[in-house]
Amino acid sequence: MIAIHDASTIGEVFFQAAQRYADNSLMAVPVNPARNYHPQGYEISYADAAAQVRQLMRDYQQAGYGLGHRVGLLLESRPEHMLHKLALNALGVCCVPVNPDYRTGEFAYLIDHARLDLLLVLASHVDATEAALGESRHRPQVVVWEQWGQGLPAAARPAQSGQVGPDTPASILYTSGTTGRPKGCVLSHHYEVAAGHAYATRGGLASIREGAERLYNPLPLFHVNASILSFYCMLLTGGCQVQTDRFQPSRWWQEVRQTRATIVHYLGVVIQLLQLQPPTAEDRDHCVRFGFGAGVEPQLHAAFEERFGFPLLELWGMTEMVRAMVDCHAPRQVGSRAFGRAVEGVQARAVDDLDQEVPDGTPGELVIRHSEETPRKDFFSEYLDDAAATESAWCGGWFHTGDMVVRDDSGMFHFVDRRKNIIRRSGENIAAAEVEAMLLTHPWVEQAAVMAVADEVREEEVLACIVLKAGVPDSGDPSALAQAIFQHCHQAMAYYKAPGWIWFTPQIPTTGTQKIQKHAIFARGADPRQAPGMLDLRALKKRG
Repeated sequence: MIAIHDASTIGEVFFQAAQRYADNSLMAVPVNPARNYHPQGYEISYADAAAQVRQLMRDYQQAGYGLGHRVGLLLESRPEHMLHKLALNALGVCCVPVNPDYRTGEFAYLIDHARLDLLLVLASHVDATEAALGESRHRPQVVVWEQWGQGLPAAARPAQSGQVGPDTPASILYTSGTTGRPKGCVLSHHYEVAAGHAYATRGGLASIREGAERLYNPLPLFHVNASILSFYCMLLTGGCQVQTDRFQPSRWWQEVRQTRATIVHYLGVVIQLLQLQPPTAEDRDHCVRFGFGAGVEPQLHAAFEERFGFPLLELWGMTEMVRAMVDCHAPRQVGSRAFGRAVEGVQARAVDDLDQEVPDGTPGELVIRHSEETPRKDFFSEYLDDAAATESAWCGGWFHTGDMVVRDDSGMFHFVDRRKNIIRRSGENIAAAEVEAMLLTHPWVEQAAVMAVADEVREEEVLACIVLKAGVPDSGDPSALAQAIFQHCHQAMAYYKAPGWIWFTPQIPTTGTQKIQKHAIFARGADPRQAPGMLDLRALKKRG
């Protein structure tokens, strides 16, 4: 395993790994004739990856890109995304992945907020890029990936002087917040390397064998899970990241078997959909040693392990700190929403609204830190240009996660619920405030309250409670009104953010200061989906 230290940088550890594991495979892509890239599959060794990274570094450097620049990558989940990231990071450039599902306004916000110097995009996203640039104030250079050999435009501003260091920003990942606008989470070189090292050394059932693992990850490269947590674990240990384009239950096992995967990453929805597939004689015909993920439904946990023959190791992590706690040591607490205990470098406790630690068995907010002496070590650097939000999250020297948990008398933490006003749908974090703001731009909407409701497949779904303005045409068909409002959101936001359920109501309860009381909209313990007049629009939520 590649040794790291507090001064390690991504370029340093990558080239060390390339020398040590030269003939091993660094990345692989499964065969998929229907995919528009690498349809026959793809595999690249550490040595060949290093050669490509060095060439990319020369290309960027000759065009003047270096320390302090920011480059947006809209390359979906192609392995080339990671090669460009490694090259850029080695030069001190910060990478800003772009979610390909972003609508024009969301993309324009990222361009402006991150103040990109360059955008590298696939030809299939050129029109979306031009539309976003038409709405943005900032104007970065744009390069189409398929035209890479035709030369790079010169950097519009000089690179900073100095050397790449452990605190140099390596990535800015956008994560939803309760203010309605995504926050840019700045991750340093040290953060990313430390995240991979923590995964590689968790031990127990999550032990990583040097040079022997092939990790299948169906999650996108614009998320922290695939581009940082799993990738750097494999890089430091000579393993191979198998990166598919997206999760599809019909081809999951085919790809896992074909790529000889020994580890798989998952979300709760992945496990649910795999469990729904008809049993076959090949259910245990694989090389998987363990699954690593979060959100498996308690009633499915043991049944899945029994059927497919490997443990699902439930973890807790977030973009701000992905050195995950994980339930990987015996005895595990399968089916209890347990996700691990505090470990060296991740101190944790559950607190009340006054930041006082609550007794074991009592729900409280999960707060974490590295240690009393160095609370922020190995965490994210900051929320970009939002010092107030950064300091608020670090109230009292502990990072406040917004997740409600219970610690049992063995020190095991169990997930309860999310305190933040965030909806978690198929692995995507959706800020209710962002959806509310969009709904209020519709000329028919007087008031809106957005909340999460349970979903048997996607964990949670978006529910919008809407008060219509006086004078809205009454067609006698509330579903037509709902569909029009839905389309208003769907055309302006990433598809997964649009309301899956809409409920029209004459009023929404508020406080004396007109603050919406979401908890009072539906009776306590009731399932909002069963409310009279509830409209199901989930079938309309489609990409494109």
